[in-house]
Amino acid sequence: MSTNPGDFHQLQEALAQSIKNHWKLFLIEGIILVILGILAIVIPPIATIAVTLLVGWLFLISGIVGLVTTYVARHAPGVWWSLISAVLAVIAGLVLLLWPISGAVTLTLLLIAFFTIEGIVSIMYALEHKKELSGRWGWMLVSGIIDLILAAIILSGLPGTAAWAIGLLVGINLLFGGVAMIGMALHARGDSPTGAPSTPKAA
Repeated sequence: MSTNPGDFHQLQEALAQSIKNHWKLFLIEGIILVILGILAIVIPPIATIAVTLLVGWLFLISGIVGLVTTYVARHAPGVWWSLISAVLAVIAGLVLLLWPISGAVTLTLLLIAFFTIEGIVSIMYALEHKKELSGRWGWMLVSGIIDLILAAIILSGLPGTAAWAIGLLVGINLLFGGVAMIGMALHARGDSPTGAPSTPKAA
């Protein structure tokens, strides 16, 4: 299925115009994200528990929806697999909600696995394509090594690192996302007619 370049250009223009018209809302959202990011970095255990509870609710809601769907389509083939999947989602959600600290440890283990896999893949990709990537392969190699170091640090500090690892990473993500949104809003403000600096009148 081909995409019309003209439609894509119109979509870009509409998005840019929307940001110009509502730059104040984007600025406010960016400031809120920065504040939340700083709080999560300063107090990562609270952010970690908040993320764990959020994931718990997502599992619980998806499990309940799955149970309802399975009941409605109870005569369809493979209904037992759907039922097992929904029940497991409900159980996982309840475990994360009732015991968020233990759930944080589980999520941290997944985070360690992610960093480990990401690090190995980055290193192997950099070594295999160092000729094509010229000088950039070195940065990719360093990135992969840092991922492995982070995984080792978090793993060596378990279960203590479970209290802050997820919250700290979420905080960093919110902070950078908020800064990017603030920059986008201020740029749109400068381009908009209401935000354009006034030019001095000629004498």
